[in-house]
Order: sequence, then structure tokens, then C-alpha cells
Amino acid sequence: MKIGIALPANIPGVGSKDLIDWARNCDAAPFSTLAANDRLAYVTGDPLALLAMATGVTTRVRLMTSVIVAPLRNAGVLATQAATIDSLSNGRLTLGLAVGGREDDYLAALAPYRDRGKRFDEMLAHMKRIWAGETFMDDSNPAGPAPVQPGGPEILIGGTAPAAIARVGRSADGFIAGGGGNLERARDVYESVLASWAEYGRPGKPRFLSGLSYALGGAAVIEQARVNQHHYYSWLGDKVATGRAQGIVTTPEAMRETIAGLESIGVDEVIMQPTHSAAEQLDRAAAAVF
Repeated sequence: MKIGIALPANIPGVGSKDLIDWARNCDAAPFSTLAANDRLAYVTGDPLALLAMATGVTTRVRLMTSVIVAPLRNAGVLATQAATIDSLSNGRLTLGLAVGGREDDYLAALAPYRDRGKRFDEMLAHMKRIWAGETFMDDSNPAGPAPVQPGGPEILIGGTAPAAIARVGRSADGFIAGGGGNLERARDVYESVLASWAEYGRPGKPRFLSGLSYALGGAAVIEQARVNQHHYYSWLGDKVATGRAQGIVTTPEAMRETIAGLESIGVDEVIMQPTHSAAEQLDRAAAAVF
């Protein structure tokens, strides 16, 4: 079981030095992956810009978007940005991609919301053509640098809609589940992913990742973390946001137990999602799981 961790960039008040130090400390710790989240209509920074920063202060850890809302962006530009980060990091990039469900992100991007799934499928095909070095006019040049990883970065799909599940089997390398608290739900979704994988005749099996929100420390830390989590999910309504806030893991014992449960249903890697921005959250998570 691999254990990665996300940057705390979606927590109000986090500073640029905090994020740079977090990336350096992640690379020095045993974490497998450093992830960056995506949300346009929020304080969260651009995940690809954050990972570009991380290429300069890390040498070992994989870098991942978990997940980027692809249809907010231009396919050619996104493919070139990803290939650039893959090149700068010597092939350490994983792209977690999804269509997203927050209409305010699309309004902020001046991007159409209703046909986002169709456009996402078109984007994936176009990005793969760019990574393969195809040109789009006679005598033109390929777009962007060639990625280090043959065929482009590893692609993981997020989302639980039937279209998202089919997308894994058709176009991706694996699946990333959010939350991590509901093991039965995560297992059921992954079984659907396996069925999609088989339907498209793919060899082997897809990678299976899961997020896990946490805060470790005293009562004041946990209280603030729950405020942060509620604020982040407030767009889903108070009931759901409260459930997400109460559902964060708050003790090392619960963290280890949840990770063991995820491993038992086939999860290959867990991405720890901090809900408090204090630097010691990374150290506490490392002490709990390694």
C-alpha cells in the first residue's frame, strides 16, 4: 500500500512559503505522491502551477492532480502543460482528471457546463494525440515538449457516474475515489470499474486510489479542521457539508484502521488530504502511517 499526501492549498489562509515547505518535506518523508486539488471558484491555486512549483523543490515523490476539472480548460494547452511538468519532473506526473460537478467553476471559467462529459472525452483523445507527437497541419510542428512517459502521463479518472466508470476502461490507467470513509461504496464503484476494464479488453487491472481527509492534533486543531471542511463542501448544502466535516479522520488509530480497510478492498494508494494547514499535519500523518 502506497501513501501519498495532498498540498493544503484549498485551506483558506495557507501561504506560498507553507506550500513550498510542505512539498519539500513531503519529498523528504516516505510519502509516495504529492497531490494538488482543483477548484476554480475558491482559494485553491491552480494545480498544475502548484505542481510546477513542486518540480523545483522535489526529486523523488510523484506529482499528481487529484483531480483536475479538465473541461474548464483548453485540451491542447492542458496537454502541453502536463507534458512540460512531466518533462521537468523526469516523468513523475500522474493526471487525475474528472468533469467536476460545481457549476460555479464553469461560470468562473466561461466554459459550458451541460456538455462537459462529451467535451472531456474529446479532450482525452486530443491530448493523447499531442503526447504521441501528432501534428494538425501540413508542415506544422508537434505541440509542446514530448512527455518523458511513453504515450503521456498516467491518467486516473475521478467520478462515480456511469460515464466516468466507462471512461476508465476506455481511456485511462486507473480510478481515484474521493473521501475514503465509505468502504462499501468504494468497493462497489471499483467493481464497476473492473467490469468496464474487462468490457474494453484491457490487460491487467486498473490502478485504484482513494482520498482520505484527516486532521491530527488537539481539540482546537480538529475544530478548525471541521470548519475548513464544512466551508469547502458548503456548496453541497449544510447537511452534506456537516457530514463531510464530521467524517474526517482525527486520530492515528482511526487513520491506520481506515487505510487497512481501504487496502482490504483493493486500494493501491491512499492520498491523505489535510483539512488543517499547520505544517505539523504532514509530520503527524507520517508518524501515524510509516
